[in-house]
Formats: sequence, C-alpha cells, structure tokens
Amino acid sequence: MNLAPLAVRLSLAFALGCLTVTGFAPYGVWPAPTLTLACLFLLWRGVSSASHAALLGLAWGLGCFGIGVSWVYVSLSQFSGLAPALSVSATILFCLYLALYPALAGALFARGRSAESSSNWRDILLFAGLWTLSEWLRGNLLTGFPWLSVGYSQSPPSSLAGYASVVGVYGVSTTVALTGALAAIGWRSVRHIALILIIVAIGAVLARMDWTTPYGKPLSVNLLQGNVPQDIKWSPQQIAFSVQTYVSLATQETDQRAAALTVLPETALPLFLNTVPENVLRALTKHGDALMGVPVATSNGGYANAAVAISPTLTMQAYAKRHLVPFGEYAPPGFDWFFKWLRIPMSGFSAGQDSPLPMSIADQRISPNICYEDLFGEELLYALPQATLLLNMSNTAWFGDSLAQPQHLQISQMRALETGRVMLRATNTGMTAMVLPNGTVAAQLPPFARGVLRVEAQGYSGLTPYAKWGNLLILLLSIGATLPAVWQRRKPQQESSSR
Repeated sequence: MNLAPLAVRLSLAFALGCLTVTGFAPYGVWPAPTLTLACLFLLWRGVSSASHAALLGLAWGLGCFGIGVSWVYVSLSQFSGLAPALSVSATILFCLYLALYPALAGALFARGRSAESSSNWRDILLFAGLWTLSEWLRGNLLTGFPWLSVGYSQSPPSSLAGYASVVGVYGVSTTVALTGALAAIGWRSVRHIALILIIVAIGAVLARMDWTTPYGKPLSVNLLQGNVPQDIKWSPQQIAFSVQTYVSLATQETDQRAAALTVLPETALPLFLNTVPENVLRALTKHGDALMGVPVATSNGGYANAAVAISPTLTMQAYAKRHLVPFGEYAPPGFDWFFKWLRIPMSGFSAGQDSPLPMSIADQRISPNICYEDLFGEELLYALPQATLLLNMSNTAWFGDSLAQPQHLQISQMRALETGRVMLRATNTGMTAMVLPNGTVAAQLPPFARGVLRVEAQGYSGLTPYAKWGNLLILLLSIGATLPAVWQRRKPQQESSSR
C-alpha cells in the first residue's frame, strides 16, 4: 500500500475514534460505537499487513481517548501544578499508551484474518474476540484503566445493556463489536440482519429479567454534594469552610427531612479522622448514621483513603480504598520523581485490606467503593451476596467541568446492572445520584451545585449470573471466538510439514 491511501485511512480511523466518544455520556448516541467499529472492521480487512492494521488501531485509539479522556489534561494543568506544555505532553503520552491496545487488536486481526471472502464468519468472530480481549487487557495490565470500554456506551436505553447482568461490561463490548462486524459485512444480507435483530432482542429480554429480589425495608438516605472547589479544598485556611459546608448541608436537611443515613463524598472532610472535632461528628449523626469520606491513619504509620460509617453513639465501621490511582494516590516503584513536579495533596495513600465486610446500617448492608474503584466491576463482587446496597463516594472536582462526571455516572449504571444492586453516588461536584438495578438513573442532582439528594434506597439480595462468574465466562467465549482463525492458520502449516 502506498503512503497516500494509508494516510487517508489513518485519518478516517482517527475520525472514527473521535466519533465513538459520542456514544458515551453525556451525548448518549449509543449506536455510534457499533457503527464506528463496523467501519474499523472494514479498514482492518482492507489492509495487507499487520503493521498497517496496528497503525489504524492506534489512530482510532488516539481519536477516542484523545477526546474521551481529555479531562486528564484538566487535572494536570489546573490542579496539579504541571506546566501547560508538560500537561499536554503527559496527556498525549497517556492516550498513546491507551491506543496501544486497539493497535494490538488490529495487528493480531490482520495476522489471523482469512484472505477468502467465504470466511466472513471467522473474521467476524475473530474481530469480536480480539476486541474484547484487548479491552480486558487494558482494564487489568499495569493496575488497569478500563475507562471508555465501548460496553459502557450501551447503558440504558440501549437494549444491549441487558447483557451486562450475564457477561458484564466486557460482554456488552463483545456484542457491540459483533453487531458492528455483522453490519459491516452483511448489511444487505437478510440472514445477517436477522442475527443482529436477534442479538438486540435477547438483550431486551435480559434487561427485563429480575436476577435479584428486594431485601428489607428501603433505607432513607441523604446524599450530600458540597461543590467545594478543588483549588481551595486542601488549603489550611479553607478547612473550616469545607467542614462547615457539609455540616450545614447535613443538619439543615436532617432537621427538615430526617434520614437514616447521611452520606458525604470522598475526602469530604480534609482532616484525618482522629482530628475531626467531636461536635462535628455529633452534628453529622444528629438523626441517624453518617457515612463520610475522610483520610485515616494506618497501623504502619501511613494513611488511607477511607469511608467511615459513624452511628449516633459514635461507634464506627471503616472501609479503606483498595484499588489506588497510580500517579494520583501513590507513586509506582521508580516514579517518586514524578511527584516532584506535581502539587497533589495526600498522594501517598496505602491500600486497604482485600475483602472487608459490608457495613451494617439499619436493615441494610452497604458495600462502599471510592471514586476510581467502581471502574473495576469484578473487584466489587467480593462483597456479594452479603451486600444489599452499593455506594460510590467520589471527588471528581479534580477534572473540572469535563466529560469525567457524566462518564463516571455511566460506569455506575453498568455496575448496578452487573450486580443487580442499587448504586448510590455521593460526590463533591457531580454526579450525585441513585441508580436502580436495571441501570436507570432514578434521581440525581445537577452537577456543580450545592445540594442534598434525598432517596429511598431499596436493598437487594441474590446474585446475577455475572456476580457468580465474573469475567471468566466472557474471557472463555472471547478466546473461543478466536480459535477458528487460529486453527485455520495452523492448517496450512500442518499440511506443509506433512508433505
């Protein structure tokens, strides 16, 4: 292939990656990723070498991640003190790293695809299997970053969301890649169109199935959103402002609309737990339990990013964040120098224990997760079936008024679908919300506003199929989808060696 057509294809792949972002929140054009993957499938089939397919995957990834996770630049430039040029460079390098995964999928597809037009099915399965495996690898390698897995774009009202309760978000990604490849090859074939409709119909049926059952009485919860600016939150002169903001929200609401539980977001109080005045704790628990994000000292002399439940008698239950953010909450080995450039407060957290018990509050058992942790659906399953409610506490003020807030809410929608549980969200700047087990957002506060969201959260018991299997089933299916292509490549080699 000469350079001119390749440049055109690379530009098209980049544009397709950019267009894919419209499928995610806040845009919600959920058919877009299916169409863009259909076009990428055709591009990969149209090149003659693995290196060209890898470049196309890289271009697609740079477009998708360059737009979709542009909020990383906001964090680095506005709140971490990194110079603009370095912030741009770091963001580009991060997006380039993420783009390596679709590049790898493209290279492997080009090596495994058939040169025969009659082998469409092998190529379709190979494409869907490799796409899923590349997303899973991105979500696990080097602590993982599964943000913008295409399955997230299929939150309700997409019928494909129904697959999440069975095969998780990576399984939803599989259906997106599969329907895209089917549409690319067989849009004029009645058989292929019928199969696409069957896939969509099965998803719609699965979305209507109740895998879990209500447990106990609904829990009245006040979710607080303080909207404290990130640039003043950790200032010693502004600590009293942060504390007073949340005390005012809690006491004002509980005086008028008492709730069994009041929830404050991640690190809502910029104090260590043992330095929070007792009168503040008693104000927060005036009419019921309070669950707040606060740093806590650890036994080894460090500190943890924690969620602490406090009763009116000041007895406590604690959860320490288990999956920390590299370069944000801790420095990976050999990267201590990186933090010399940044001004990130509380950036040396210790990870919590592997399998903490859910917190018992009223009739419910709550399993909290903190900010970034709810990206990792399989890691939340440790608390099931004991946990009856899930709760995410976040502070995405780090990312300003960007795509991060609506995208994070969409991630919580998938976690609710996967687990068959209500997901509550208490955030500093948005999106504070309640998500039902079917993935729909039942209530939410407007972002970047101070307020209290009062909800009645119903607990649920039981297990969805995904909660039983985790990602194992979709990994096996994805590997199986690639085997026909692998077998076909091995056949000529075996025949040659037998002559």
